[in-house]
Amino acid sequence: MPERKLLSGNEAVALGALHSGCVRCTGYPGTPSSEVLETFNTLGGQAEWSPNEKVAAEVALGVAFAGAYAMVTMKHVGLNVAADVLFTCAYSGVQGALVFVVADDPGLASSQDEQDTRRYGIAAGVPVIEPADSQECYDYVRLAFMMSSRWKTPVILRMTTRISHTTGIVQSSDKIEAPVRPHFIRDIPGRVMIPGHARIKHKDLRARLTEIQAWCEKEGPNTILPGTSGIGIVSCGVAGMHAREACPEASILKLGLTYPMPTKLILGFLKDKTQRFVIEENDPFLVEQIRAAGGDVPWNPEIYRMGELTVDRVRRILKGDNNPEPPPPKVRPPQLCQACPHGFVFEILKKHNCIVAGDIGCYTLAALPPLSAMDSQICMGASIGVGLGLRHVLPADEARRVVSVIGDSTFMHSGLTGVAEMVYNPPATGHVLIVLDNLTTAMTGLQEHPSTGRRLNREPATRIMIEDVVLAMGVKNVLVLDQVRQGDEFEAALLSALKSNELTVIIGRRPCLLVANRILSYEKKHS
Repeated sequence: MPERKLLSGNEAVALGALHSGCVRCTGYPGTPSSEVLETFNTLGGQAEWSPNEKVAAEVALGVAFAGAYAMVTMKHVGLNVAADVLFTCAYSGVQGALVFVVADDPGLASSQDEQDTRRYGIAAGVPVIEPADSQECYDYVRLAFMMSSRWKTPVILRMTTRISHTTGIVQSSDKIEAPVRPHFIRDIPGRVMIPGHARIKHKDLRARLTEIQAWCEKEGPNTILPGTSGIGIVSCGVAGMHAREACPEASILKLGLTYPMPTKLILGFLKDKTQRFVIEENDPFLVEQIRAAGGDVPWNPEIYRMGELTVDRVRRILKGDNNPEPPPPKVRPPQLCQACPHGFVFEILKKHNCIVAGDIGCYTLAALPPLSAMDSQICMGASIGVGLGLRHVLPADEARRVVSVIGDSTFMHSGLTGVAEMVYNPPATGHVLIVLDNLTTAMTGLQEHPSTGRRLNREPATRIMIEDVVLAMGVKNVLVLDQVRQGDEFEAALLSALKSNELTVIIGRRPCLLVANRILSYEKKHS
């Protein structure tokens, strides 16, 4: 029976996917998207954390090739990792349905950039749907599965931090779709993307987008909120909600499907408006397309391209207020937890003036005061490659100070190829890699990964031991130490490795303080 529930956007997406007949969800944890998979599992769906987003998308695509419905989740930078799959499966299409749930992070609450996922829609030729609240998260993910099944295309559901984590009332539907029974249908020309096949599929993709655009003009998830003035605002997502509050007298066209864009609908809406505005977060995505189609809409100042929009910021845009915004209030910068095992390692690295190529995880906070002990952090797995690059070109005395630091989950995500590079093209001075193994994916909410020995639902799984992997890949010097209990040994091992011309991997293994008791309970339960 349909129910009214108070749900976050992420929870609503999970419920909507389950009610759409989705049989498997895959993904890699990344704030603000992580709760989607966890909720889907709690609701009884089949969910899994994959080693990285590319693998997650490939697994989901396989499900969709079997005729079933699949969903893959990630944050915006995760789509960079999965882009190889996205671009080509846009050509191949799917037999069942495939939805990419991608959560952008305007304002950089927990990310290294503010990239706009809508750009991927145009670049890959994949429809992009944008919900504005929890109810639309539920409704639009169901719409995404419908569109994917109808047009045999992957579909992107673009979330943002505000939508993912804000709660609202959700009225579920009384129509719950039963999962489609999987069945494989051979389609070599459609799924083997050699050039001869891909040329034909590219034409199919463009024809499909034209058909979807025509549908969007007439039946798409676009809403006109009437006003009492000559002001017309085109918007999407949560920005449309801000615009409604900031200027209740305006007529607002709130787009649910932003690519392919319903340009005829937009131009018709704007035709009789005396003042025209486009309110959107991040890039001027809508503005560019509307202007390219002949629409007379102004560019918003660059200052409003950065950070989240608010009602006050929208009011400033509508008033043409381009003055510098007041600086944000000072807040206490994030820090590593007291007695975090990562901190012990960075204290040693700082003590010996090491040049630290860092990575993404809790330990990134070691770059901030009082430690200030990390010199680079770019993307998942980059610590190894960047460290090797530094070692290759720096004078020998500086090169011997270079250390790469990576976490256990990040190592499983993108560290393996870095180790392959290290073994294949070793610097003359060797290299030192420290793997901080705290037995969880701590930064995004204590999720599991292939090296924890547990699946998403905490059931036992085959555990991939990091030391076994690097030994098998050809690293001869591999040590596993508890950096807290064996601090002196850890420091001595590091100093010895820095003096050597060989490759060394030191694994600092100690559970995250937040997960240690949980691990004991998991082990006791399944012993």
